[in-house]
Amino acid sequence: MSSPPARGEYVLLGLPDVNGQLRGKALSRPAFDSAVRDGTTVTDLLLALDPLDEPITTYEAIGIRAGAGDLRLEPDPGTLFELPWRQGWSVCLADPFRPDGSPCEIAVREVARRALADLEELGYEARCAFEYELRVTDPNAGAPERSLSYSLTALGAHERLIAALGPALAGLGIELGAIHTEPGTGLIELNLAPRRGLEAADQAVLAKFCVKDVAASLGLRASFLAKSVPDEEGSSGHLHLSLWRGEDAAFATAPGDGPLAPPFAAAIAGVLDLLPAASLLLNPTINSYKRLVPGWFTPVNASWGEENRSCAVRAIRSEHPERCRFECRRPGADANPYLALAALVVAVSDGLRREPDLPDPIAGDASEQTGPEPLPRSLEAALDAFERDQRFTAMLGAEFSGYYATSRRWELAAWQQAVSDWERQRYERAV
Repeated sequence: MSSPPARGEYVLLGLPDVNGQLRGKALSRPAFDSAVRDGTTVTDLLLALDPLDEPITTYEAIGIRAGAGDLRLEPDPGTLFELPWRQGWSVCLADPFRPDGSPCEIAVREVARRALADLEELGYEARCAFEYELRVTDPNAGAPERSLSYSLTALGAHERLIAALGPALAGLGIELGAIHTEPGTGLIELNLAPRRGLEAADQAVLAKFCVKDVAASLGLRASFLAKSVPDEEGSSGHLHLSLWRGEDAAFATAPGDGPLAPPFAAAIAGVLDLLPAASLLLNPTINSYKRLVPGWFTPVNASWGEENRSCAVRAIRSEHPERCRFECRRPGADANPYLALAALVVAVSDGLRREPDLPDPIAGDASEQTGPEPLPRSLEAALDAFERDQRFTAMLGAEFSGYYATSRRWELAAWQQAVSDWERQRYERAV
């Protein structure tokens, strides 16, 4: 099997890690062609590193305590793209395999692939679209002016980046549907066009890589941190999802057309049931939970509504069947796109199988409602909900769930050991 043609001299072979970071190495074209035929090797330590590159020593089967052995890395030629902003360079995603040739069950791309395969057994295909809010700053300039939401004037401040992002994303096969400002300093939103299943997550991880790299090439900094500035909106990573049977939209429900189509209602009910446990994947960091402030269009309970952006799940009807979908508004921009996709697809599949009752939709501000189940407000609470929900963890896979919970416990321990500037400023003189 030969790789698709590309003119680049080097190929960045990227393995998405547990945090959604692309890790790997640059291969010459001959080395990449060899990797397509026979695979290449990387250490399994890449799946056992924290965000600061510290080895997670609580893993026993992989990483530093297991000797950091090799995995076989196989490029996915369908994800090979030239980088328009880096002449002579391309990028390609890859999947890790065990030494015996079996898929690596804890790899995030494999987790999403497995969730989508389970959905396909029910006769459905998922089509998804990611929306990302991010902050763009110039380290060499003063603090940017706080912009208004959807301001055409404020959008002009990002003209240089937007002009560069157009061809850069297009070169990766990514269609950028819309860009607009949000109320915050340097805060903008990017809407990616919907794609089928795994391709949606592939495009999301490549889009984040592209935005950061292109911004850096312009002397700017792009951040997907969920909460960067106190008393301002945070950065979300909303995910839109629809189901299809062949070319038929399973969610097709026109406005005023009575109840939601049965698969539509079952899918939303499934998501609501598993949303407390899924929060660990949708809001994976300590910082994630600082974004989730009542009244700021960030969901704090397992609620749904029709065209209600204060809810965790927003149902969207349309006269056009292909536009009928739901939007999960819980994820932060810091969520790993593969795990956000896997979490929602697993919940949708569970809803389709069990057909739980869908509660009444919420009207008004969902954060003021007392009926819907509260969602975790901290990483510690989310970890507890995740480990208690054995149905959800079993559907994600026992090996992955144990692996992922270990990584989140590591984050909690790192936070508990840290001493922040806030603590010093608040208590140093008082005590």
